[in-house]
Amino acid sequence: MSDYDEYLRKWRLILGQDAQDEDGGPELSARAAGMDAVLEALYNSEDRKGGLGPSSPNVNRWLGDIRKYFPTDTVQLLQRDALERLGLQEMLLEPELLETIQPDVHLVGTLLTLKNVLPERSRETARLVVRRLVEEIEKQLRQPLLQALSGRRRAQARNRRPRHSDIDWHQTIRVNLKHYQPEHRTVLPVSLRGQQRSRSGLKHVILLIDQSGSMATSVVYAGVLSCILASLPSVKTHVVAFDTSVVDLTARLPDPIELLFALQLGGGTDIARALAYAEQLNVAPRDTVLVLLSDLFEGGSIPRMMQSVSRLVQSGLTFLPVLALNDQGAPAYDQQVAALLTELGLKPFASTPGAFPEVLAKALYG
Repeated sequence: MSDYDEYLRKWRLILGQDAQDEDGGPELSARAAGMDAVLEALYNSEDRKGGLGPSSPNVNRWLGDIRKYFPTDTVQLLQRDALERLGLQEMLLEPELLETIQPDVHLVGTLLTLKNVLPERSRETARLVVRRLVEEIEKQLRQPLLQALSGRRRAQARNRRPRHSDIDWHQTIRVNLKHYQPEHRTVLPVSLRGQQRSRSGLKHVILLIDQSGSMATSVVYAGVLSCILASLPSVKTHVVAFDTSVVDLTARLPDPIELLFALQLGGGTDIARALAYAEQLNVAPRDTVLVLLSDLFEGGSIPRMMQSVSRLVQSGLTFLPVLALNDQGAPAYDQQVAALLTELGLKPFASTPGAFPEVLAKALYG
């Protein structure tokens, strides 16, 4: 097989069967033909009218085929496209199909959105699918979050004027090596290093989670992160979900499955009401970080929202306006509200889940 033939075969797969020459074009291997078939079923316009069809056996077979021919990240993309292009809600309504799905955060977000219309026979399978993804996310985020928090705590605890009993001699010698006196064969401790004695106060994290449909993937990551935080003795965690109403889900911690299934994705948004509730929780401002996870499309009163923000900021807590918590890049958000927050000295930002532990640790411990 020449390089040119391989080049033609790749383009034939990219362009689909409509690009086939009258003479048959490049011959596809058995594996390439299988890949071609599953891609045609999803992306060919005629097949989209009836290729996969609504029947469970066809969808089930297709789900199995894409897992056979493509790596996990591509499988997740194809599943997502199938939901959007073909309207295959059957993928989420039949337990047999749920068992074959490769879970990803987008599909789980859709599954949580549809949870109230799932038939009884599918609900337990749906929880298993969500659990599989949650366990993967927790493996990815738990250790980075613990390391970021413990590292910042140690850095904050460094004391430049320790009492004799609190001197960290290893650190002190290391930073004073430039003051080594050869004639005396000693290091002058010009700058002391030590550890502060532990403080009794806990750090407090309040997560306000926007339940609107556009925030689905961010909600999944936020739910897992909040449950990791709730498992730490050094951090007090509150989780509050909101749309046009406010629901305190702290009692669901630290079980991420219970927390996620308690959310009601979709609906309107009243950020002002959520912030007013957060004001009631703000009992130790200097040790509190408030995370507002929202795209800022306020359906309630923007002036009332900004009044709450101003009071919270003036109280001394650290306010983090997070526009999105996912790997999808810059989100759509209300630029007018973002500008108002910026005028108060805040910086609305989006974050990947992997980068957020360090952001939160810095907010908590400086």
